[in-house]
Amino acid sequence: INAEYGWVEPANTDHVHHVTSRDGREVAGRVVEEWGGFSDLTIECTGVESSVHCGLWATKPGGSYVQVGYGKAEIYFPIVAVGIREIDIYGIFRYANCYPAALKLVESGAVNVKKLITHRFPLAEAVKAFELTKAGTGVKVLIDCDK
Repeated sequence: INAEYGWVEPANTDHVHHVTSRDGREVAGRVVEEWGGFSDLTIECTGVESSVHCGLWATKPGGSYVQVGYGKAEIYFPIVAVGIREIDIYGIFRYANCYPAALKLVESGAVNVKKLITHRFPLAEAVKAFELTKAGTGVKVLIDCDK
């Protein structure tokens, strides 16, 4: 979670780490140190190359890694490190068959998606919203079409 947005810890989290670097391996090292060990199972939901690296390096040898988010079509992938550490990698298309379960989590309050919204723009400023998103600023940027 990026500290620049100053959000409160999301519901039902075991750990929150404030990211201050775009070096995934460096961030993974700090995460492993703060959490007291590697992750048995890592679920990466952004598709951002540095986040993929962080997830892979934070996964324990013999652990499992699930790629949910998709960013660029091609990224640098540390395949040798993954193979040597025998990490099982799974991919999922994030939209297939996920909506009912996701909606139940939001409806129950188990997941507070409002905390993910970092910026809102009226429709007249939609170009600004897209520019902000393209620059990699913000987490979820919304365009209010009725304003």
